[in-house]
Amino acid sequence: MPCDPPHPPGQDAPVRVLARQDPDAALQEALRQVTWHAGMLARTEALSRSGSFEIEWPSGRITPSLGLRTLLGECAASGLGEIAASPTAAGLQEARNPCRSMNLAPDCTRDCSAASTLMVVDALDWVPAEERAYVAGIWRNAELDEPFEFQHRVVCRDGRRLVVLHRGVRNATRGVALLHDLTAQREAEQRIQHLAHHDEISGLPNRAALLDHIDAALHAARWSASGLVLLAIDVPRIAEIKAGMGYGAGDTLAMALAARLKDHCGDGAVVARVSDTEFAWLIELPADTGEGPAPGQQAQAQAQMQVQAQVQPRAEALLAALRAPVLLGSSEVYPQVGIGIATFPADADSPAGLIESAQAARLDLDGGSGIARYHQDVADRVRREMHVESALRQAIAEGELSLVYQPQVELGTGSVCGAEALLRWTSARLGVVSPVEFIPIAERSGLIGTIGDWVLRRACEQIVTWRRGGMPLLRISVNLSPIQLQRPDFARHVQTVLEETGATPEQLAVELTESTLLHDLEGATSALHAIKALGVEIALDDFGTGYSSLNSLSRLPIDVLKVDRSFVHDVTAATQRVSVTRAIIHMAHGLRMRVLAEGVETEGQLALLASHGCDLIQGYWFSRPLDPVAFEALVRSGRSLPEPFVKRTERKRTLLLVDDEPNILNSLKRLLRPDGYHIVTATSAAEGLQRLAEQPIDVIVSDQRMPGMTGVEFLHRARALYPSTVRLVLSGFTELQSIIDAVNEGAIYKFLTKPWDDQRLRAHVAEAFRQKELADENRRLTQQVEIANADLATLNERLGALLGQQRAQTELMAASADGLRDVLDELPVALLGVDPDGLVAYANGAAEGLLQDRGLPLGLDLSAVLPELGLPAMAAGADADAGASGDAGGGTGHTLRLGGRDFRLIVSPVRRAGQDPGLSPRAVLFWPADGQPSPCAGEAWPFALSTRAAEASLP
Repeated sequence: MPCDPPHPPGQDAPVRVLARQDPDAALQEALRQVTWHAGMLARTEALSRSGSFEIEWPSGRITPSLGLRTLLGECAASGLGEIAASPTAAGLQEARNPCRSMNLAPDCTRDCSAASTLMVVDALDWVPAEERAYVAGIWRNAELDEPFEFQHRVVCRDGRRLVVLHRGVRNATRGVALLHDLTAQREAEQRIQHLAHHDEISGLPNRAALLDHIDAALHAARWSASGLVLLAIDVPRIAEIKAGMGYGAGDTLAMALAARLKDHCGDGAVVARVSDTEFAWLIELPADTGEGPAPGQQAQAQAQMQVQAQVQPRAEALLAALRAPVLLGSSEVYPQVGIGIATFPADADSPAGLIESAQAARLDLDGGSGIARYHQDVADRVRREMHVESALRQAIAEGELSLVYQPQVELGTGSVCGAEALLRWTSARLGVVSPVEFIPIAERSGLIGTIGDWVLRRACEQIVTWRRGGMPLLRISVNLSPIQLQRPDFARHVQTVLEETGATPEQLAVELTESTLLHDLEGATSALHAIKALGVEIALDDFGTGYSSLNSLSRLPIDVLKVDRSFVHDVTAATQRVSVTRAIIHMAHGLRMRVLAEGVETEGQLALLASHGCDLIQGYWFSRPLDPVAFEALVRSGRSLPEPFVKRTERKRTLLLVDDEPNILNSLKRLLRPDGYHIVTATSAAEGLQRLAEQPIDVIVSDQRMPGMTGVEFLHRARALYPSTVRLVLSGFTELQSIIDAVNEGAIYKFLTKPWDDQRLRAHVAEAFRQKELADENRRLTQQVEIANADLATLNERLGALLGQQRAQTELMAASADGLRDVLDELPVALLGVDPDGLVAYANGAAEGLLQDRGLPLGLDLSAVLPELGLPAMAAGADADAGASGDAGGGTGHTLRLGGRDFRLIVSPVRRAGQDPGLSPRAVLFWPADGQPSPCAGEAWPFALSTRAAEASLP
């Protein structure tokens, strides 16, 4: 330690002044520090909604913090500012020692042992009485210097109860505890737990909660040998309403149906909302009274009997309740409801399995509405579909798909002109799978687009293979799916496939169904025009089964109209059905389309189709679908239709060729013979007239420059003698004016020049025959129309007489109704008629006068007109029978006061034979309590009616 420096001799030593600390300043600094720490503690506890206290023993003194007092509402008025406003030592001591404000038990400050001191916790009035022993026990058994924590409740001064996390630690002399408010967290956890097990919209338990209920019920059912039934209720209308009217309307419908479900099933019933459109109802069946569960099919039979006897009536009642209309805004919505029923243990033995079985049962519902019970076939079908979909995803890669070809035959020649490529699948796991089975699965799973592309490419490759093998050129048609046609680049894709495979557009045709056009008519029209521009033929398949309009049909670039097999089956049936097929054929020809009939299986069908002018046929009568090798063999064999069926009408198509040059006649015969015409020739106009007299002729092709008579003169005479013939003139030298005159007069159908173009000449002749046959058919139809008009006139006379009788009967009923209404209006007692929905439909004069202060009741709800009556009691008809058995002097009907008088209301259902009482209208009679009816209509009813007589007068 350094020494003081020496001082010179003779001088006094320097005076050393020592600085002394002011005790008040030190106290103030310490007080400031303590105040700051106390304030920080209080603010921290307030922010974290926490509080702390200290226990001293053996004295048992408990000192709570300001945060704990605030949490419990002890000093909410002063808050955190209490410490900040107490800078003095006295104030600090008051803030640090607020024991007296905690209302401790009298013995809380006694000097006693640590064990007995802990009993002080029992006396804390902020711990609920039922939990004080629990809190004291935790402290009593706590290990020294080992922290512990637990949860309990505390009671605030205002009565609120909080859940707190209590953390503490104790040693030999004291203990410290921290209480943290968990109330908001606990409420959030409960909310999360509720949402995890309940549907937020309807408030019903959700699928997870239903699984828990079913699991518990299954365990109980196994012990008691009882049964369970689950009803899976699907309401697809909810999704439709959401799509059309918005989610709010859909949720409103769901809430309304959930309320109906709860009301119908009653309190305590296990009901749930499984998904957006699906509800469920779990029903417990009583224990079997038999000696034990029956094995196998006997158990299923017993379960089915139980369902039929106990559950089926409940399901039918529920179906009726849910199908009742729901009012959404100003619109009434009629829900479509489907209910699937599954039982334990017959149909499933697990919660998830029971739900799945009930859902699968609905697959048997026609249109998704009604009630269906689960059976094993449904499960087998669902599993089968799953296996098919799984295997179908690998079918292309594993080379399991193939194409077969069903020949298409032209009736004009009888020969094969093309084929439809049909998809076949032979699975390594499933064997041969029918297209009827796997095509819908492919459409639902989204695989149809990939499969369709494979079919298109494979068909084009086969076309090239046949062409290289020297087979005659044929047109192969493939079917398109809606997914393919919706692709914006599909026409480009078709062109790419044609280029990559080497197939020509003239050998390819695409087929689409009417349902395909419904998805996007404008897009489909654009895509089809692009495909048509490539030179690919377009066919409309299954015509007559869809919803395509004639307007849309005329806009589409359709080349071939394929008549659905259902119409082909009907052509041998009633005349009315045959006329539908004939009308389709003529309509298609009017739109310049060819007609192909599918599913031709009998000679009768073929004969009628040929007589109606059908162009092409396809069906098992000619050939089943063939593999590529067999189809090639059939084509090379030259197989064709038998001669009688080739474009069969009353006779064969007959063509008359008239020319004075034999070489020209021979050339025309060689050119036109392949088209299947019966050709008759003449070398002069006179010989031509002779041939017309010898046999029926359909079409005449005549040269213009002939000796003795020109072609125009000859055709003029032919028209006069045989007006049904179609006449064409063919010449290289002619006078233009005579041709124009002949055309204008109708003597000539068309004028053709020499030299001719072979294909165009053949096309003109074929068109002439079609015009001839169309004219013949029109004449025949005209005769039939005349006969039908005569029959229709007779029917109109009979219908007029019948309508007259009905009109007279209606007028009589109206007069009777008016008379009855007049009688009811003159009754001296008030009477209301209420429809099944609770709306006032009728009020007689006495009722209108009695209720005049409540407004005109017609059209209002009865509960609004008479709130004293109570709609539930009215709807239930609780007093209908009581009223019927009562009397004027005393009864059990409703009593209310109107217009200063007491009236007893008698509610009576107006029932028809076999009608559900709940759906019956009701009559409400206001009978004076004194037994004297009110005078009405000038004392027109001077008599008193008893209650029984009044009720007997109701319908």
